[in-house]
Amino acid sequence: MRNSGGRLQNVVAVVLEEIHPFELGVACEVFGLDRTADGLPGYDFAIAGARPGPHATHSGFTVDVPHGPERLAGADLAVVTASGVRAQYPEPLLAALRAVVADGGRVLSICSGAFVLGAAGLLDGRRSATHWRYGEALAARFPLTTVEPDVLYVDDDPVITSAGTAAGIDACLHLVRKVQGAEVAREIARRMVVAPHREGGQAQFVNRPLPEGGGDSLAPLLDWMRHHLDEESTVEQLAARAHMSPRTFARRFRQETGTTPHRWLVGQRVLLAQRLLESTTEPVDAIAARCGFGNAAALRHHFGRRLGTTPLSYRRGFADPSLV
Repeated sequence: MRNSGGRLQNVVAVVLEEIHPFELGVACEVFGLDRTADGLPGYDFAIAGARPGPHATHSGFTVDVPHGPERLAGADLAVVTASGVRAQYPEPLLAALRAVVADGGRVLSICSGAFVLGAAGLLDGRRSATHWRYGEALAARFPLTTVEPDVLYVDDDPVITSAGTAAGIDACLHLVRKVQGAEVAREIARRMVVAPHREGGQAQFVNRPLPEGGGDSLAPLLDWMRHHLDEESTVEQLAARAHMSPRTFARRFRQETGTTPHRWLVGQRVLLAQRLLESTTEPVDAIAARCGFGNAAALRHHFGRRLGTTPLSYRRGFADPSLV
């Protein structure tokens, strides 16, 4: 078995009819362009489907897919693009995806591609993400996975799942950053004219009904909370600042953010810690205090739960090279 930790060279985009062009384009843009002249890594990139040959897209044109499932043999990464939700998936393709993971490679899904990984049994016992429209269906169909409804992507190595469409960019750049370093991810993002890392989750994109009774948005309060992450605030204190009862505030907060005040605060604090670890040489204790965690032990706990690593390991992998 290969060790997938430091290898990302043989990349295969996996498609099913009808192909979703944008999601396929994400994989092609990140891994399919030759940027070696700019000093960036090159990828042995290919497109594979359940069979080789012309594949229809849901946009009215066809794509000539050159390979079948056999092309996944030896892949370091299989990017499963969106395919819609269907009753069955081709077993040879599912077996090839299972073999990628068994051989030490990774799989990454974009949007409804998570259902393909679920059908292959690769989500069992793992956390996962998909487009917010499909979250409940994914959880119902594959009860052994824990669907994270509010995030842009989930890295449960060696399985990475992402939310709808553009979240696939976030997941792909995250993996590049994890395996090949922050500088490579930044340069690819720069060429694509996208942010190398986006804050927040997909809850902000969910079409939610307006809060009962109208009233002002919680946006000013959220902005205040972002600028006071080092302060401890109870739900009661936040509700008072918003001029609401705690019960009304909790309901409004979930309506507008898709999560609870505590989870939202922890997420924002982890994001700030990531930025400080990347861009400063401050000690972990100081960063923990600035982010509102109080001490390094609390920061390590939440960092590990959210990102699956330690602050020091994250800094070694993602800090600006000029600071090392």
